[in-house]
Amino acid sequence: METSLYLPVKTFLETAGYTVKGEVGSCDLVGLSEGEPPVVVVCELKLSFNLELILQAVDRAAAADEIWIAARVSAKGRGREADRRFRDLCRRLGIGMLGVSDGGVVSIIVSSISPMPRTNTKRRSRLVAEHRKRRGDPMLGGGTKAPVMTAYRQQALACAAALAAGPLRPRDIRPQAPDAAKILLGNVYGWFERIDRGVYALTDAGQAALVRWPQAAG
Repeated sequence: METSLYLPVKTFLETAGYTVKGEVGSCDLVGLSEGEPPVVVVCELKLSFNLELILQAVDRAAAADEIWIAARVSAKGRGREADRRFRDLCRRLGIGMLGVSDGGVVSIIVSSISPMPRTNTKRRSRLVAEHRKRRGDPMLGGGTKAPVMTAYRQQALACAAALAAGPLRPRDIRPQAPDAAKILLGNVYGWFERIDRGVYALTDAGQAALVRWPQAAG
């Protein structure tokens, strides 16, 4: 699975000075540099280099300062990474290529450059905001089936964990979840119910969520 590539690439980019988190804003991996504004690095993962991986990178490029694709390198040296035309296409598009060996060693095949301005500032800002609001790095990049542990879901689980002890007001939960009032009122997941004016309790669905994601709720 693509998630097997996540930790080697994460380590590679962290060594280069980025703070890396997986599955942020539909991107497999997002890294931010220190400072303001941060340098935004996006990397898309696949088990092998192919056209779909390039198409994904092109789609994500508008939100990034650097865009990379990463895949396993062929043990026999016959993968797309050995195809000069594929490498030249990445160079022309400004897409960097990272090869990951079976042992988890990451190497640069093509360096990332930026041949054209990337101006989707709104999308870029959403990536930065989501990256910064998440607690830790709860998702392995490259997954496709599991629900994404977004910053919103993390705060909703914090609300659920607080309400597990009994009904509370949003202000009582705000230290654990700054957006508690909005989350309880919106009740996107059906985890909460209002039992009095400004007082909320946990539903059975909320209890089930705490069982499903015990670490995220802590």
